[in-house]
Amino acid sequence: MVRLFSVSLLAMLAGLSSANSLPAQEVMNQPVHTMEGWSWSDCGSPTDVVRLKSISLSPDPPKPGQDLTVTVVGTAQQRVENGAYADVVVKLGLIKLLSKTFDVCEEARNANATIQCPVEQGDYTVVETVALPKEIPQAKFTVAVNGYTKDDENLMCLDLKIDFMKNPFPRFGW
Repeated sequence: MVRLFSVSLLAMLAGLSSANSLPAQEVMNQPVHTMEGWSWSDCGSPTDVVRLKSISLSPDPPKPGQDLTVTVVGTAQQRVENGAYADVVVKLGLIKLLSKTFDVCEEARNANATIQCPVEQGDYTVVETVALPKEIPQAKFTVAVNGYTKDDENLMCLDLKIDFMKNPFPRFGW
């Protein structure tokens, strides 16, 4: 599953609703976790199959051209089976750079992740290291990841903001 986050961070866990059947909206009081250069928030509901507890990066903030180690801590509240998938949308401002559906279990298999489907109920910590291309533009990216079970139930929701802009005043610590 971390491979999914890594893919999303690179190009990289807001739902796409059909215009004909919009679900009732809930007010979410989920905290936004802000770090230097990036932030994340669990935009899901307490009934989602996977609940994220923390995401950490090393180096923090991520740097183009360097290896990035992503550590994700979460809980599977139910069994996750083959067929789970995630819709990932990556934007640069209002410009959509990527909109793709990933098979969560296939991504885990391809990455030789330590956690493979089926994923049993329980707490998990997953660590994945990826090489960030040095060609990542100096820009601010937003990433929306909406995951679903094989039965199209909400698996998880993750919003990421990643800022690859250079600090214009590094000597002053701003």
